[in-house]
Amino acid sequence: MAAPQLSLKARALRFLSLREHSRQELGRKLSKYAEEGDDIDALLDLLEKNNWLSQERFSESLIHRRAGRYGNSRIVAELQSHGVQGEALQELKSTLADTEIARACDVWQRKFGTVAADPQERNKQMRFLLQRGFSQRAVMKAVKGADFDD
Repeated sequence: MAAPQLSLKARALRFLSLREHSRQELGRKLSKYAEEGDDIDALLDLLEKNNWLSQERFSESLIHRRAGRYGNSRIVAELQSHGVQGEALQELKSTLADTEIARACDVWQRKFGTVAADPQERNKQMRFLLQRGFSQRAVMKAVKGADFDD
């Protein structure tokens, strides 16, 4: 006997119970299960109206998961890929900018812990942090072993 088919709303709530999703991401996941006559946009509107789906919560959740390992440009790019735009994105950028140097220093400390002895090692450390999406300014401070109060 086959398991009963879940409704789109039940699937949406199951996805949201696991973690926060952006509207765009949830819509893409639900479209795989949509049948003729299903209105995914109407369902997403209902979920937002009942505060089960929230772009703000999704953004905060993503930032919380990524901020300890990645720089601003990488996090902002991921937010944009999930459909976060406009004023909300600008606010998130400014919030991230306040902590970027400290986060870069923390990542550098966990990965390397000591100031580079030669230019090759210094370049390696800088490349690592730049690939993680940290700004040039944050990378320079971190690689110099800057005080964490800056």
